[in-house]
Amino acid sequence: MIRVLVCDDQAVVAEGLEMILNADTEIEVVGLAYGGAEAIDKADQSQPDVILMDLKMPGVNGIQATREIHKVHPDIKILVLTTFGDDEWVFDAVRSGAAGYLLKGTPRDELIKAVKGTAAGEAFIDPAVGSKILAQVARSASPQETTVANDLSEREMDVLRLLAQGFLNAEIAEKLYLTKGTVRNYVSSILTKLEVEDRTQAAILAIRHGLVESR
Repeated sequence: MIRVLVCDDQAVVAEGLEMILNADTEIEVVGLAYGGAEAIDKADQSQPDVILMDLKMPGVNGIQATREIHKVHPDIKILVLTTFGDDEWVFDAVRSGAAGYLLKGTPRDELIKAVKGTAAGEAFIDPAVGSKILAQVARSASPQETTVANDLSEREMDVLRLLAQGFLNAEIAEKLYLTKGTVRNYVSSILTKLEVEDRTQAAILAIRHGLVESR
């Protein structure tokens, strides 16, 4: 059973997410938090596997809460909720320890898929958000940065491109006609070569260096 804590300052949103997630037999919502400070407290109390974290909230916002929770509970996966207007917040959230991000209003099946994937260690990156922020990431790239392709094999580059578009290991395996175990090995090798800690950071590098086409 995947234990989920939902944090959103709008009660109707938090309760709607709770209803959707609890309808799945593999997910249990263990608490609702209506602000960042409450999310920090309830993370301590309920020890969820995944936290759905809103970003813009009064008082302690989602980025501050993500940073604090990740510091104390690094094993808790934090999946941020964002809107197109929140694009500039996404990278701060990732740097603070978020495992991925999705859009508010994501269809039910995609939301459940994102929660399950995040719990399994995948990094869910909504392609719609990724394409929206592509230009911003490119502008923020430092000219001193080296090309990420230098140390990656052609197949690793294929995996990285799909990873950066938000595909999970099983989907990458299907698209590239590989086994899931082989994809996991490629992902591990990519993280090592890029000297990043997780899939989200690898995806950010891929977007920054123009390996994912804007949509």
